[in-house]
Amino acid sequence: MVITPAEGQALWLSVKVALVAVTVALPFAVFVAYAFARWSFPFKSFLNVLVHIPLVVPPVVIGYLLLVTTTPTSKFGGWLSDLGLNPSFTWGAAAIASGVMAFPLMVRAVRQAFESQPIALTEIAETLGASRYRRFLTINLPLAVPGILTATVLGFGRAIGEFGATITFAANIPGVTQTLPLALYTAAQSPGGEEAAFRLTLLCLIPAVISLITSEWLTRRHYFRNEQR
Repeated sequence: MVITPAEGQALWLSVKVALVAVTVALPFAVFVAYAFARWSFPFKSFLNVLVHIPLVVPPVVIGYLLLVTTTPTSKFGGWLSDLGLNPSFTWGAAAIASGVMAFPLMVRAVRQAFESQPIALTEIAETLGASRYRRFLTINLPLAVPGILTATVLGFGRAIGEFGATITFAANIPGVTQTLPLALYTAAQSPGGEEAAFRLTLLCLIPAVISLITSEWLTRRHYFRNEQR
C-alpha cells in the first residue's frame, strides 16, 4: 500500500490534532472525574449530563455549537477575534472539536478509576493530618494512573477518528483541516476514488484498533494487579 503525499499529510494532521486534543483535555478530564467521584456540590447531576452530551447527540451538533459560539458575530467569538485567536476553519478547530468529542470518554474512564479506590485510604490519611491536596497527589492520583492511561488511549482513538464535529467546525480544507476521516469522505465522493478510500479506511482502522487493544490490555493489567494484592 503506497500512501500519496496528500494522504500522508492527512495522517500527520490527524495524529497532531489527536495529540493536541488529548494533551489539552486530559488535565480537565482528571479534575472533572475527581470532582464527580469525590465531591458533592449543587447542580452536580446537571453538570454530569452536560459533560456527557457529546456522547448522545450527533457530532455535527457539537460542531455547529462550537461554530456559532466562536463566530466573530458572537460576544465570545468577537472577543477571540480581537485577540487574534478565532479558531474556526483552522487545524486548531479540528483539535478543539476532537477534544470535546473525546472528553466524555476520558472523564468516564478516569472517574471509574477514582470510584474504585478504597475510601478508607484517604480517610486514614486525613486522620494523620494530610490535606486534601496532598491526599490527591499521594493517594488518589497514583492509584488512578491505569484509568488515566486508559482515558488517554481511548481519547486519542476517538479524537483521531472524529468526523462530524470537525467537518462542521473546521471544514474540509486539504492541507489545513483535512484529517483522515475527512480525506476518506472526499475520496469516497470522488469518481475513481475507490482505491484511495480503501487505503484511507485502513489508515483509520489501524489507530482505532490499536487504541482498543491497548485500552483492554491496560484494564486487564490493572485488574490482575488488584487480584494479586
